[in-house]
Order: sequence, then C-alpha cells, then structure tokens
Amino acid sequence: MKPVQVVTGRAVPLDRSDVDTDQIIPSDWLKRVERTGFGAGLFAEWRDGRSFVLNDERFVGANILVAGPNFGTGSSREHAVWALMDYGFEAVVSPRFGDIFRNNATKQGLLPVQVDGELGRALLEAVMADPTLEITIDVARGAVEAPAAGLRGKFALGEFERERMVNGWDDIGLTLRHVGDIERYEAGRPPWMPRAAAAG
Repeated sequence: MKPVQVVTGRAVPLDRSDVDTDQIIPSDWLKRVERTGFGAGLFAEWRDGRSFVLNDERFVGANILVAGPNFGTGSSREHAVWALMDYGFEAVVSPRFGDIFRNNATKQGLLPVQVDGELGRALLEAVMADPTLEITIDVARGAVEAPAAGLRGKFALGEFERERMVNGWDDIGLTLRHVGDIERYEAGRPPWMPRAAAAG
C-alpha cells in the first residue's frame, strides 16, 4: 500500500451514527472476486435517495468522509474499506470506529481518524455549512485541522498503526522487512524440507 503521511482535501459530511459495514457496502456486492469496482456500491441503498449526501454535487471529488459515532460496526468484511477507497476516500473521521473496521482500514491504507465527540460534531457542522472547507490530517503529529473554520485537535492512533500508515506497510510489506532473516533461515534448512518461494 502507499504511505499515508498527510491527507488534505474537502470532506463529505455523513451525519449518521452506527453506520455498519452492510450499509457501507451491501451484501449483494460481496459476490465480486476482484478488489476493485466497489466504489459504485458504496452506500448503494442510501444513494437511491436523491437527497443522500453522495448525490450532492457540492461534495463531488471530496477525499475525506466525516461521519457520526460508531462508524464501521457489524461484520468483518474488508469490502467496506475497499468500497470507501475505491470511491476516492483517503480518510474517515469519526468519534468511534468498529474495532474490526479500524483494523482492516489500517491494513489497507485507509486512515481512521478517531476524534473526540465535540470535535467530530464541529467538523460535521462546519463541512455541512461550507462544502469547500479544507481539512488537513497529519498522521505523524496525530493532528486534524480545518483552519478556515477555526477547528483543530488530536486524533487517536496507536504507534504501530501510525508507523504502518506512514511507511505504507501492509501485511506483506511488514513481512518483507525481515526478508534477510527469512533467507538465512531457509538456507539452513535440510534440502528435503519444503522451502519458501523466492521473493520477487
């Protein structure tokens, strides 16, 4: 995955709480075998309503989703993260995330920005009032800012997750950091034992 160090852009305000993974990407879409193309199914059932925020032209091209509390609850489907990223979101801001969703997000390169409830509400209201509002999220500093609205604060991210995002380490990338150790181990194994395939 690509490194995520700073995310800057406009936001979509999703003023809903307890958004589960089935609402993010309905189960009809889980039959696909690719990891791409899920953006078309993002919030598919809600997008049938003309007033749904993703149908509002003022928010076209926004790369940050600002949501209510308890975002990404429910089943463990990775497809929810794939759908958000395929649609163009690089970060999701919420006062609370489902644990499995949060874990899936950091493994795929989608930044979960967990802020306190007061800042989360203020960001939602600011974006609803001004769709052109620019938000900057700095991963290394753990900071989220919307200077034009006078909003700034911190967000929670564990040190391991922060390092993973900044360096762009998915699970394979984490393993490849130890390729020298793996090769040395393999070189010392008896020739009759199964061997790991060569890297590359």
